[in-house]
Amino acid sequence: MDALSLPDLRKRILFTLGILAVFRFLTNVPLPGVDPVALANFFADAPLLFGMLDLFSGGAIQGFSIVAAGIFPYITSSIIMQLLTPVVPRLQALAQEGELGRQRINRITHMLTVPLAGIQGYGLLTILRTQGVTLPLGPLDVAGIVLTMIAGTMLLVWLGELITERGIGNGISIIIFGGIVAGLPGIVGQGILVAMGGEPGGLIAFVILSLATLVLIVVFVEAHRRIPVQYARSTFRSGRMYRQSGSTYIPLRVNTAGMIPIIFAIALMQLPGTIAQFVGSDSGFWRTISEMFSATNPIYQVLYFGLVIGFAFFYTMVIFEQMNLPQTLQQQGGFIPGVRPGKATADYLNRVIRRITFGGALFLALVAIMPFIAQQITGVRDLLLQSTAMLIAVGVSLDTMKQLEAQLTMRRYEGFLK
Repeated sequence: MDALSLPDLRKRILFTLGILAVFRFLTNVPLPGVDPVALANFFADAPLLFGMLDLFSGGAIQGFSIVAAGIFPYITSSIIMQLLTPVVPRLQALAQEGELGRQRINRITHMLTVPLAGIQGYGLLTILRTQGVTLPLGPLDVAGIVLTMIAGTMLLVWLGELITERGIGNGISIIIFGGIVAGLPGIVGQGILVAMGGEPGGLIAFVILSLATLVLIVVFVEAHRRIPVQYARSTFRSGRMYRQSGSTYIPLRVNTAGMIPIIFAIALMQLPGTIAQFVGSDSGFWRTISEMFSATNPIYQVLYFGLVIGFAFFYTMVIFEQMNLPQTLQQQGGFIPGVRPGKATADYLNRVIRRITFGGALFLALVAIMPFIAQQITGVRDLLLQSTAMLIAVGVSLDTMKQLEAQLTMRRYEGFLK
């Protein structure tokens, strides 16, 4: 309520809500050439990868709307740029040029999003055509649908950046969050049907497990290791040398990688099954591949668990190397008490980040397979525990609340000019 009492903050909040309303309107504008009944039947047994893509599109894929490609191509493009920056010298030089360099990298990310959105849109349309979901389409129809998907993706990216600039929170994350929240009424409705179908005990267990998962996610999203840092600076004033000192800390997050390892793992694990579904699983080889990489197969779940852990370590170390904390500390006159600057500091920080990442990786892997665990414990098959969606929703909610509190604190500050 305090935020709504301030005109500028109220304007930012209403602007964010208005953009979300536009986003939800776009998800309900369908593309032509699809049989709605066949599409609903396809998504009833769709692979997990389609569920992830639908999550990042806010439910737009199930309705095959003009924004069916969602913002997943932009996320993929951002991940590719993050991985290439420390490897490609030109990108590394741009990253060190400050705001101008970041703008150029952002422009390259946008350019890379266009072909990725085209590939995803064409792949999605091709799979739907092989499953008999679409009506007969000519080459021009296919080109028009794919171009519309590309335009829809870039429109969502633009809306997200508008939220970041004029609203509250990270715009891309807010759009994903809006899609997740929009699906809550459907989950509640499914829960009511399960209770009416004679499984109240399973529903109660499902709710308890969901709340426990939510608490676990909040704890690990907020968890971090504080590394104490001291600063010793010398300043020359009025012909005399003054020494100043201070102390602070570096917060190393337990879950530095966020959602990225789960995205990588799902994409890799679903690729063989998707190819088998694309080429047809009538032959013995492709039927075996399809069964092996089915989400209900224990082999799939074990591999999925291991891949999430591996990708969590890989992505965390890539991001940590880009931060280059030892050099930054040395340039700013900071040091970790009891640790020598330079290589010793780098070795110490790498050792700490590896230890805490192990806990964060296990947490992510547990969140990833929690839907399978929930089905085994509760016995409820008609409800799926959306632990991945919960992880995104919690992270976005906490980040947005922190930004809102920062805005309130700044405006309450005694020297703030109204």
